[in-house]
This record gives sequence, C-alpha cells and structure tokens, in this order.
Amino acid sequence: MTMTATSSRYRGSLAGRVTLLTTLAVAGSIALIAVGLYFVVRIQLQANMDESLLTRATSAAANTASIQDARTGASFPTWVLNAGDIQVAEVYDSHNYWSPTLGTFPRPGVPEEAVAKREAKQSVRTVSTSVGVFRVVAVPIPDSDSALMLAQSLGPQQEMYKRLGFVVLFFGAAGVVAAAFAGWVVAAGGLRPVRRLTASVDRIATTEDLTPLPVEGDDEIARLATSFNRMLTAVSASRDRQRQLVADASHELRTPLTSLRTNVELLTQADASISGEQRADLLGDIRAQIEELTNLIGDLVELARDEPAEPTLETIDLSDVVDRALSRVRLRAPSVTFTEEMSPWWVMGDASSLERAVTNLLDNAAKWSPASGTVHISLNAGVLNVDDEGPGIADADIPYVFDRFYRSTEARSMPGSGLGLAIVRQVAERTGGSVSAARSPYGGARMTLRLPGSASPRPTEPPAAVLNDEGLKH
Repeated sequence: MTMTATSSRYRGSLAGRVTLLTTLAVAGSIALIAVGLYFVVRIQLQANMDESLLTRATSAAANTASIQDARTGASFPTWVLNAGDIQVAEVYDSHNYWSPTLGTFPRPGVPEEAVAKREAKQSVRTVSTSVGVFRVVAVPIPDSDSALMLAQSLGPQQEMYKRLGFVVLFFGAAGVVAAAFAGWVVAAGGLRPVRRLTASVDRIATTEDLTPLPVEGDDEIARLATSFNRMLTAVSASRDRQRQLVADASHELRTPLTSLRTNVELLTQADASISGEQRADLLGDIRAQIEELTNLIGDLVELARDEPAEPTLETIDLSDVVDRALSRVRLRAPSVTFTEEMSPWWVMGDASSLERAVTNLLDNAAKWSPASGTVHISLNAGVLNVDDEGPGIADADIPYVFDRFYRSTEARSMPGSGLGLAIVRQVAERTGGSVSAARSPYGGARMTLRLPGSASPRPTEPPAAVLNDEGLKH
C-alpha cells in the first residue's frame, strides 16, 4: 500500500502531467526548429558570402588594366579598386605575394599557391589571424602566373550569428512558456468534467445516493458518465433485490418460527393431562415445521447467490434428470398419476441444480392437481412441458408466477414459500434457457422449460484416427 501511495504522489495529477507533456513536446519542437533555422541561416549566409567573393575575384582578375601613380610613377592593377570593401592580394606562391594591406592581410597558404600554379581552379577557406577571422577565396589571374586572393572579415557576420542565436533563444523560451500556460489552460478546462465526475462519485460513496449523474455532450467523459450510470442502475437494482429478499424472507420466516415456538412452549409446559397421542401430534407438527423451515432457508440461500458456488458443468441427458426427479415426486404425491413422453436431450449444465429445478416444476404440478389427477410430462427437442389438471393460473398472475415469494390468492392457503418457481427461472437462465407459464390443454397450468442442447451427446474424446485410401491417418 505504501508503494502505491508513493507512486501516486510521484506521478502527480493528470492536469500536471498533461501540462508537462505539452510543454516538453512544444519545447522539443521549438528547439528543433530553432537549431535548424540557426544552421540553415548560417550556412546560407556563408554560401552567399563565398559566392559574392568568388564573383568579385573572378571579375577583378579578368580586368588586366593598370593605373599609374603620378607622384611615384608606380603602377598597380585596377582589380585593387574593383575589390571594393575587402582586402586583396596577388599571390605567386605561399611565400611571395603582394597586397596593399600587408600588415593585416592573412598569409596565403597551400590552397592559394595551388590556384596560382593552376593546380586548382579556385579555393575557398576560413583563416584565423591575430586580427580576426577571414573568409578567403582565390582565383587565377588570366595571362599570369599568379592568383588573385580576396579576404573578407567574418567579424560582422559572427556578431550577426550571436544576435540571431539570442533572438532564437529568447523567442524559443517565450514559446515554451506560452506552451506551458496553454497546456495548463487546456488541461484545466478539459479535465473539469473529470473533476465533477470524481466529486459526484465521492458523494455517492459517502451518501450511498445512487441517483444517476447528469450527462452532457457526447465525448469520452460523457460516455464514461453513461457507463457509470449503467453501473449505478445495476447496483441500485441489486440493492433493491437484496432489500426485497430480506423483507420477504423475514415475512416468510415469521410464520413457521412463531408456530414452532408455540408448539415447543406447549411441550415444555405440558403436564400429565396431555396424552401420548397429543404429544405425538405436537412432535409431528414440530417436525413438519422444521422441515418447512429448512426447505425455506435452502431456497433463500440458493436464490441469494448471483452465481452458483463452484458449479460442476457436465454433459447431461435431460431425460435422465426428469426420471430422477419424477421418482422423488412420486413418493411425495402417491395419489397423483404421472405420464411421461420423453426423448433424449443433452445439455451442458449442473446436474444437481437442473434436478432441483425439474423437481420444483413437478412438485408444483402435483400440488395443484386434484386427488387422483394426472400430471402430463413431455420432453421433445429441449422443450420440457409439465401439465396438470388443476384450476390453472389466472391471466393476471401469469407474469408474476416466477417472481420470488409471489403467491396468488388461491395459493396463500396452501403450503409453500413462493420460491420454487423462482429457483426454476434462475437455474434456467444460468443454463442459457428460459421458463414460461400458460394454460394447459388439459385444463390446468402448463410450465414450459426450454434449454439449449442437442439430441446426441457431445464427444468427450476426439474421434479415433481412421485410414484413408493411401493408408495415412487423418
């Protein structure tokens, strides 16, 4: 129990988990987009710079004209002017080069020497110096054994990268915070029906008020509330049946207990004036009342079970069950004649429960049959009909004869608790069948028990293998 509570506290609330998952999902998406955007922009800017440098270098190197300084008489090529805002140099090899800005110009290397010697068409690389980082390109100068080398500082571009990274980081963090807030708002609003449902369930657990909950909408929460209402209806019906069973049982038990107590008191207060015959009659009454009370308690226990205790399911011939029940009922009703017309019908069920149900049907028919009357029993294709020649069942009573403790006006003066036919219905439903009551063509009542099954028993073992034409088993 401790581990479960700790785990529950660690997991936190559902709203918190939804908010956290939403925040993590959005944060991951923003981080992925930001990193991708940063590198795409950086690569694109670098590519644009390289293309611009190469274009300028190629254009400047193609112009072979020169300009002469009037003061000194020195001349220099016009590409010095065409290079614009970048530093330029004419490279002969990795050690010999000329540049107007020798002090700050990055030294040429092997890639630039390869271009000057026409071993490479061009070169593009990044060079770090004491004065900064430069992007350097080199292209060959036509009609010359040298290469034009252009260098542009990456300082401004790196500053732009920093500003871009800060902007992406700032707006990414703002997006994560906004996502967390939005996730919390959505979770709080979306889970409000869950909290209402939880509060209603707590109220039902505290007050035991099984009134169905109001259902709004048609979403998952509404379907959950609908399912919960169905459960409440089932629990309420079960509680009502339990209360009715207790009330009816107390009513039915009161009469035999009162009679039994009266007879016992008579015996304890008896004196010599009570003859042996009277004492025997009292003991006979007590014995009959104890038997009636025992049967009533057994019926109550049987009906109180929602499912039979440890049922033994087996393949049973219903005609054999009827024969066993009939032999018992014949002993209890010797004045009644029983006729039977049955064919085998195999069902899957509990033998003792089925025998009790059939016995109750036969007892009911024998009880209502007149002296020297006949009970007609037929079993065909899973339909068991039990007909008596009694007064029959009134049309108003037919829908209720299988209810617990129901006894018609005519039956209240006869022995019984009103539980026998209720047990028949319960056993029939457990076995997958049904039971019904109607008027009999013989003038009395007809009780019909229908059970699913087959005219032949199911095989208890797989069929033995047989040989085909090729002598192989299949």
